[in-house]
Amino acid sequence: MKLSVALTLFAAQLATAHYTFPDLIANNTVSSDWQYVRITANHYSNGPVTDVTSDAIRCYELDSTSAGQTGTATVAAGSTVGFKADNTMGHPGYFSAYMTPASPAANSNQAGLGKTWFKIWEWSPTFSPSTGLVFASENIQQFTFTIPKNVPSGQYLIRGEQIALHVASSVGGAQFYIGCAQVNVINGGSGKPSPTVSFPGAYSATDPGILINIYSLPSNYTGYKAPGPAVWSG
Repeated sequence: MKLSVALTLFAAQLATAHYTFPDLIANNTVSSDWQYVRITANHYSNGPVTDVTSDAIRCYELDSTSAGQTGTATVAAGSTVGFKADNTMGHPGYFSAYMTPASPAANSNQAGLGKTWFKIWEWSPTFSPSTGLVFASENIQQFTFTIPKNVPSGQYLIRGEQIALHVASSVGGAQFYIGCAQVNVINGGSGKPSPTVSFPGAYSATDPGILINIYSLPSNYTGYKAPGPAVWSG
């Protein structure tokens, strides 16, 4: 009985340490849960994706009905958007945001399946030999970023992600927390976003920003190397 209680408490602690990104921040408003963000497979467990080669690394949808049951928010190019988590994000890690044109529409299952994703923002830990890696992003509940002003108008998916690195010292240890919001961008420009990548495909399990022991860095370490493409600022 005592062992059963202990295991239950341990499982509860694990769940509360993890999180989802159910709410889109846009137009100075936080949406309701899963209003504009595709409901994810971890909406109850809060567990992360750990396999960068799986389809779950794209948007972590619950199933094929997630896209069609999710609304599409209208946002302006150049405006601030973001994601709010359902829990304090206590794990140290790297944050990023990607966009992809959504064809035929943001609420379609076909959106984002190709090599069409481009990175629009990232938040990396800082490093110095005296301090090691410093994660200013730790213990927050939301993160925001700007949609590039020159992104063409149209429907998109916005993919918010944190790669938690507290147990990333072995292959498959890094934890990916992901949410994909469906948006219609207005007042856009004529930019040509690049470089573009696919999910899966953008990451390797052995990328130095994914396979890393943040508590025991090599003596010649010079700083965090973000996985994926360079940021397109528009």
